[in-house]
Amino acid sequence: MCWSEETGLGRATLMRSIVFTLLLLPAASALAQTLEEIVVTSERRESPLLDNIGNVSLLNKDEIDDEAHAHVHELLLKSPGTWISRGSGQENLTAIRSPVLTGAGSCGAFLTLEDGVPTRPSGFCNVNQLFEIQSESAQSVELIRGPGNALYGSNALHGTINFRLPSPGAGAAPAASIELGANDFRRFRGAAVLAERGLVDVVIADDGGFREDTGYEQWKLHAKWSTSVFGGDLLAAVSLTDLDQETAGFIRGQDAYKDDDLNRSNPNPEAFRQAESQRVYGIWTRPVGAATVDVRPFARRSDMVFLQHFLPGQPLEENGHKSAGINSAVTIEKGQSRTVVGLDVEWADVFLKETQDGPTEGSAFLQETRPAGKHYDYEVTSTSFAPYVQSFVSLSDRWRLSLGLRAELTRYDYDNLMLDGNTRDDGTACGFGGCLYTRLADRKDRFENVAPKLGLSYHPSEDVTAFMALGRGFRAPQMTELYRLQSGQLVSDLDSETIDAFEIGMRTVTESWRGELAVFAMAKKNSVLRDAEGFNISDGQSEHRGLEFSVEGRLNDAWSFSLVGTYARHVYDFDLVAARGETFASGNDVDTAPRWFGTATLRFAPVDRFAAALQLNSIGRYFLDAENQFSYPGHELLNLNADYALNARTSLSLRVRNVADAVIADRADYAFGNYRYFPGRGREFFVELSYQR
Repeated sequence: MCWSEETGLGRATLMRSIVFTLLLLPAASALAQTLEEIVVTSERRESPLLDNIGNVSLLNKDEIDDEAHAHVHELLLKSPGTWISRGSGQENLTAIRSPVLTGAGSCGAFLTLEDGVPTRPSGFCNVNQLFEIQSESAQSVELIRGPGNALYGSNALHGTINFRLPSPGAGAAPAASIELGANDFRRFRGAAVLAERGLVDVVIADDGGFREDTGYEQWKLHAKWSTSVFGGDLLAAVSLTDLDQETAGFIRGQDAYKDDDLNRSNPNPEAFRQAESQRVYGIWTRPVGAATVDVRPFARRSDMVFLQHFLPGQPLEENGHKSAGINSAVTIEKGQSRTVVGLDVEWADVFLKETQDGPTEGSAFLQETRPAGKHYDYEVTSTSFAPYVQSFVSLSDRWRLSLGLRAELTRYDYDNLMLDGNTRDDGTACGFGGCLYTRLADRKDRFENVAPKLGLSYHPSEDVTAFMALGRGFRAPQMTELYRLQSGQLVSDLDSETIDAFEIGMRTVTESWRGELAVFAMAKKNSVLRDAEGFNISDGQSEHRGLEFSVEGRLNDAWSFSLVGTYARHVYDFDLVAARGETFASGNDVDTAPRWFGTATLRFAPVDRFAAALQLNSIGRYFLDAENQFSYPGHELLNLNADYALNARTSLSLRVRNVADAVIADRADYAFGNYRYFPGRGREFFVELSYQR
């Protein structure tokens, strides 16, 4: 790993943060507040954080409530190795031990779970899929960086995020809050308990937008009911979301985000996104002798339409799916070992249409290769079957071994609903070597993957664990990669994307604090990338190496802190001069891959009724193109939260985002020969009145 290369402020900040972390660790015995230490994602059951073999980040309810995030980006910055790049409105792009990935199947690198159930079919992700989850009401969020164990398969490539949503039972209580803020932001949150066995939680938000014509309305509802069925406990759940959003386009030109006249403008007032999702699932558990059975049936649906304002010609995309399946696991306890054997089955019916209303503006090449009319119209029926086994064995009082194997079979039945080939929708040819859009004839595809996992942990003392993990992550090609081809692409070029990963680390959890340090190295192949001219590149390879750390605890009765940070290199591992795009060279940084980012939070709570937190977010310089010619310098943001309890049930909260009114870009890019930015928000104030019975 090239730690000595020039990284500017990011590297200096990294070194200061590591030194600060190491200085704090020996002093942690003086801390006095108990922190949450139970996780469920890594073993599909509750287990102590200290017993987990491999990395895991835990955000508990207090941390989620304190953040009171209006965008999931604000919350997940609290996890090392994780950066959710904020887009327009509720849009987002994800990075977990990775660059910020874009393109046809980039979202397939991340597995998103709701109470342990995948929110989307394995071959039909969406880069903005996090806005389909009611993260505002989560009881906890758990993140596994890099491929996890055998319990999770396709899409758990760079990382897994599990949102544990509220359930009836202990701690559930009626609640309501009203929040007002800058740019006509309004939000209502409410929860109701039904006969102690049911719960309904709702979030309704309306934002006027800080740029012209960028408001959105969104509502989310989550409900659960607990009962007994067939001798076991059943938790039945439903999640509904709806988003109606005006979307802002990129502003263009070097450092355009610094221009006061540009950074609140919207060059694409016609852009929009409308999206809805529905999910129903159950969690049924029953002990059977020495075993515990866990069965999770689910049914899901989504529908979305949006204008692709970021592409020449601005085609309209419509997509959606219906899907169902069952995730099952049997956990067998025997002596010093525990084995989980399971089968995950999924079926999905997916559609996608892309239509361009008018001619493309720009060069003759763009006008000719991106014609008006219908570009794609297809349906895909998919099925997947994934048996797995994962064993946890105590070798001694100090040593614990984890062994796992997962096999996954994925099948696609693709039906093209328009004419085949690389032509306009009327069958005529495009100039300059052909149309951008290539439509395959009807076909069936099959992908088989097998992934072994190995983990080892050592407990030198009751509150310290050292761990090592070695494994493979995989995903079958996403449907958009296989069937939304561009000119020059062949479906035979595409195979399952795989990543081989190694990590070693140390974790400590006491009654009053926790900390973790992890070093990782990963190699990925068979990636589909997008170059600066919007063309897809097949068979890409990359390497990912880095260090992640986190520490949190209490300094005394009034002061507590948390610090998370990441230093990593994400580099190309192949050489290619793209036919109509840029040059990819081994050793170059992957674009939109900051080497450093981190978050530090200092909390002050001198009395039970008052608490305030000051938070610093830092992100380092990153390149905007594969050739590393253009870059964004990075930025720092300062946020302030304060809460005051008016009485035992009512509280008042104040949030100030971007306290210093720093001029930043939420997202920077270089494409089609120009710098492009989503400017960041300036200073914003929010106030919330909350009631909990």
